[in-house]
Amino acid sequence: MQVNTTRGFLWSDVETRTLLNIWGEQDIQAALDGNFRNSFVYRDVSRRLGATGFERTPEQCRVRIKSLKRQYLLAKEGNLRNNGQYHKICKFYDTMERILSNRPALDPQEFIDSVAGGEEAGEGLEEEDAEDAQDAYSESTGECPYPAETEVKLEYPTIPIPIPVKVTVGINSTSVRPHNSSQLASNLSARIPKRPRKRRTNFPMEKLMEQFLEQSVHAEDNFYRMEEQRLQAEDTRRETEHTRELHMLQMLGQMFSSISSTRDGSAAEPPKTAPPARAPVFSSASPSCKQGQSGHFRRPSAQTDCCAPKSQLLNPDPQAIVFERYYSSGSTSHRGMDEDFLSLVKSIVPPLTSKKHKGQDGRIGIIGGCQDYTGAPYFAAISALKVGADLSHVFCTKDAATVIKSFSPELIVHPVLDSPNAVEEIDKWLPRLHALVVGPGLGREDALLKTAKEVIEKSKTRDIPIIIDADGLWLVTQQPSVIHGYHKGILTPNFMEFTRLYEALHHEPMDISDRQRSVSQLSVAMGNITMVLKGEQDLITDGGKVITCSVEGSGRRCGGQGDVLSGSLGVFAHWAHAASAAGVGRSANPSMVAAFGACSLTRQCNNQAFQRHGRSTTTTDMIQEIGSAFKKLFES
Repeated sequence: MQVNTTRGFLWSDVETRTLLNIWGEQDIQAALDGNFRNSFVYRDVSRRLGATGFERTPEQCRVRIKSLKRQYLLAKEGNLRNNGQYHKICKFYDTMERILSNRPALDPQEFIDSVAGGEEAGEGLEEEDAEDAQDAYSESTGECPYPAETEVKLEYPTIPIPIPVKVTVGINSTSVRPHNSSQLASNLSARIPKRPRKRRTNFPMEKLMEQFLEQSVHAEDNFYRMEEQRLQAEDTRRETEHTRELHMLQMLGQMFSSISSTRDGSAAEPPKTAPPARAPVFSSASPSCKQGQSGHFRRPSAQTDCCAPKSQLLNPDPQAIVFERYYSSGSTSHRGMDEDFLSLVKSIVPPLTSKKHKGQDGRIGIIGGCQDYTGAPYFAAISALKVGADLSHVFCTKDAATVIKSFSPELIVHPVLDSPNAVEEIDKWLPRLHALVVGPGLGREDALLKTAKEVIEKSKTRDIPIIIDADGLWLVTQQPSVIHGYHKGILTPNFMEFTRLYEALHHEPMDISDRQRSVSQLSVAMGNITMVLKGEQDLITDGGKVITCSVEGSGRRCGGQGDVLSGSLGVFAHWAHAASAAGVGRSANPSMVAAFGACSLTRQCNNQAFQRHGRSTTTTDMIQEIGSAFKKLFES
């Protein structure tokens, strides 16, 4: 059998108990009590241990016994101080107690006096302390701090060597030899000062860990606080630059319009039979809108036409013309509406420049993911990254975190959703998020739904766009007030979820024959919140008009497609509201523009994946098509 040359490495319980039985035998204990130099005792212990089938060197046996004695003393001190809380430190406490209870306590002073030189004794004790620390390290980590080939120390019995000592009496000096070695040792110990033995401080490990964790949390909070201040300063600087650029563009537009009006004044007057076309005038919230029309525009009256400047009539806003074209009383084809809204979506897509920093184009949070549903939050989070977000955070339960993290290293996974302080843990991240998606893989446990509700309430106070899908819609069905009237909220139900929510609010069956009217009624009942009814053609409304996304998809339906939509919608919602705040497309409802962009992209991905894989198309295939579909729709 190969001998293990490492110090105390991989001692099994059976091997340790065999060692203790041999070490506890009466002749071994008697030999240890009567000798300070006990290497020959451990050679005997090693020989007896080898007879039982366990090959260990004397040094390994000695180190293992020292480690067990140290654990026993720590456990015994813990028993006396903390009422038995430290009994588990030593697994072999009972065996050690039986062996050591019959042995007298050894006084370290006896070891010092028994050595010829006090200095050598002090150094030997310090060396023993160092060996104790190294042995503790090897026992706790399982690693060997010494190389495999160690130097063998040869020990010989102590032989007293007489040394002459001069004794001076008056002026006469004589040489006197000591009678024995004990007299020599006592003389040397009286002349050489003894160094005190180092004592270990009994400081509880729990307090050390608590202090370390507190310092770590404090340092992390300071880092996040400084990072947040830096990001806020950067956002303020970019907003200032953007406002200045818009102001300069407006000034240039006014200059060109004045030049154009001067040229028109010098030209001949047009014939009376051909009056000039009037451009639409828009208002963010017009009280003159009739029921059934959008609240984001109004048609010019005679008074507004007279008061409108000539430059506005000659150079209308092209985005305003898009909404005027759709909301006009005349009929428009689905293809025309799709093209108009696609142009609006293109205007909110941020350009890719080298001056941007990580996180500027979107930090999206996903609330969902439990033991039964781990794919849905992954699909939503990875879709957000594929669309163009810089960071995706997934706040899930502890048992789902490892699975979700294994899907992709790009995701930031927080296993806090089922913790007692889940709301506080998620609230720390809300200031850094640009949009929140609630529901993919959330489940319907009461504790998780309660946490999701409180997170939604805190997100509303921070004015963050919130997309609610899947099990999040179950929460809205039970408690509609959680999102009622929130202007940056978007619901994405399928037909079954929509039917359940409609009947919960109206207390009557839904009219299946007129889905556009039903989706508009439900949006109004929810406080004109943006609603996306998924189906053969996606219906989008904010309680005013209903727009239809008729981008061609496919007949393939599989689990996870709605999660792709919700994750994409989180990114588009951030872009749309950021563009609206910067003055781009203010005449449009940013949530509806975002919803149209996400629906178009999801349907295009479904179509492209179906062309490649046919009936075997899965959500993973759709995610692979996001890049090419996005380029075809919004960058061509």
